[in-house]
Amino acid sequence: MSSGRAVGLLLGVAADAVLGDPKRGHPVAAFGRTAQRAESVTYRDSRSAGVLHTAGLVGATVGLGVIFQRMVRRSPVAEATLTALTTWSVLGGASLAREGSAMAAHLDSGELAAARSRLRGLCGRRADDLDNQGLARATVESVAENTSDAVIAPLFWGALTGVPGLVGYRAANTLDAMIGNRSSRYRAFGWGAARLDDLLNLLPARTTAMLTVVCAPVVGGSARESGRIRRRDASAHPSPNAGQVEAAFAGALRIRLGGRIDYEHAAETRPVLGEGRTADGGDVTRSVELSRLIGTVGGALAAVTALVAGRRR
Repeated sequence: MSSGRAVGLLLGVAADAVLGDPKRGHPVAAFGRTAQRAESVTYRDSRSAGVLHTAGLVGATVGLGVIFQRMVRRSPVAEATLTALTTWSVLGGASLAREGSAMAAHLDSGELAAARSRLRGLCGRRADDLDNQGLARATVESVAENTSDAVIAPLFWGALTGVPGLVGYRAANTLDAMIGNRSSRYRAFGWGAARLDDLLNLLPARTTAMLTVVCAPVVGGSARESGRIRRRDASAHPSPNAGQVEAAFAGALRIRLGGRIDYEHAAETRPVLGEGRTADGGDVTRSVELSRLIGTVGGALAAVTALVAGRRR
């Protein structure tokens, strides 16, 4: 039922924008707790154990999505309702905008201690030694990456495959956040989760980058610069996906991103993306506005894609 899926995606995007994340019983949090319990049984310091752990959790989640979608396939209203609730549960656009806006307010007011504490809600970087510009850069990079990971990617897979795609993608992305890092514990065990997340985000990240180019002028940015910096700098980033979006954001906002990043388990120095000045609180605000616009346009495109895909089936 293509119409039910399309309407459900639009309603889910609207619910996320108006209501934010579910206050209680968040399905993503429940999945995270389940994954932690499973890890206590499946953990081994090996890639094969991690692949089995990831495949089992993501596969089971997709299977549940298939079952529920088949239950409503004969009713457009039921399909729209299920898709809307699922979309609302897996999207993170409103929470991303909230955290980014709060960070911008702290930076504009010079509240560095509050800003450093707030950064934990956006990414896993150490913030103890970051100044105003360092915090702003980290926030813009996180807003850019999460616009793809938490908004466009779930909509992309939801448009193509419905509820199984929505929940399956979110499960894979959550596992990547939990175990897909290079700490000593997860360097081997989290390899499969990280690679699966990279694969699932290949097309959504590039879609997000293209939407960034298109939407840049609306927030006072440059579509030409966004496209140019993306083409020039994206491949320098160690991530095949984050680099696409971060470079597009850097060009759109005419700022420089990249540089040293400190994590709890390691530190790395990334290539500079973009040209011009370093980011500040105002750029954080503009990045949030750009992210919101990309999410709105992405929701409309997802609905159209669902209609087209449904008619072809």
